[in-house]
Amino acid sequence: MMAIAEIILVVIWVAKIKQRSDVSCRLYKRAREQHGESTENLPEETYVHINRDFCDGMVTTVTAVHHFIWRHVYASMQAVQTPMSKLRFVSPDKESSMSTLWQEQVFKQIFSREMLQEEASDIEKTKEHERERYDFDPTMFYENRFWNQIVVNKNHRKLYILELKLSSDRNKDFLRVKEDKANKQHRSIIEALRVAAPEWTFEQINFVAGRHGVVVEDDFYNKPEKLNVQAGERDKILLAHVQHICEAHDTVMRSYYQQIHGSPGADTTTSIENIEEQVYV
Repeated sequence: MMAIAEIILVVIWVAKIKQRSDVSCRLYKRAREQHGESTENLPEETYVHINRDFCDGMVTTVTAVHHFIWRHVYASMQAVQTPMSKLRFVSPDKESSMSTLWQEQVFKQIFSREMLQEEASDIEKTKEHERERYDFDPTMFYENRFWNQIVVNKNHRKLYILELKLSSDRNKDFLRVKEDKANKQHRSIIEALRVAAPEWTFEQINFVAGRHGVVVEDDFYNKPEKLNVQAGERDKILLAHVQHICEAHDTVMRSYYQQIHGSPGADTTTSIENIEEQVYV
């Protein structure tokens, strides 16, 4: 119940009951110390912080459970396509980047790599905020762009980009917020794709869920329908999807507690296939 209310005993809550004065993230501090980096100006150890991949102490676990969720939901939809479906799920077991997609013959037939690089580079150069954040190389930014899943229909010349976003269930507007974030993430590359291959249609489909298993049913059911999933299988997919989200959240919480009270690093006994073998997958 405390986890659902997002008031588990992270440092920020211990401080509220006067049991601790330092509210900086202990896992983030430990990770920086291990890398010989400064431990000044550390982020607060909040529930939201430990559930995001920018916490250095939780990044392996959070990344792995995110991949665990999307792998299952996409694989389940791929397995129950309608008999006449012409869709092809390009990489159901791993993320794809633009640099790895060129290993697939179908993409070489859709557009020229050089043309797409040129268009993407021109679009990315207009994004001032990216250049402010780091030494911005638009070509490398384009090549290293990751997508959860790509689905292609060669007969209808249509390509879908699938993206999974997790959010706090406490934000009543979480669906719109995460939809906007996901669309912004891939907007420039989709613009470039449309210029490079104007005879094709490119569409992004986002799957948004709360970390405790909250899924907006009407929104979710529209997505499998677009992806030619058999109508009678959609309830089963949603049920399994919610279960996997809850399992993933449980894994994150157990990894957090094991690291705080036990061993450093994502503990290998924490499940979700032993934190997906401790690697970025």
